[in-house]
Amino acid sequence: MDALTLLIPLSLALGLGALAAFLWTLRSGQYDDLDGAAHRILFDDAPPPDEHKESTR
Repeated sequence: MDALTLLIPLSLALGLGALAAFLWTLRSGQYDDLDGAAHRILFDDAPPPDEHKESTR
């Protein structure tokens, strides 16, 4: 029973700490764009501008 007097407040403190960390990540925008990185790999990058076409004008 003596262990419960230590473990219950400790578990509540850890739970509140985890909740605070989760709310902090929500407010900082960690979960705003979940599909962007997954879809970004499917598209090719824009081709680099051709420097030779601009210099021949």
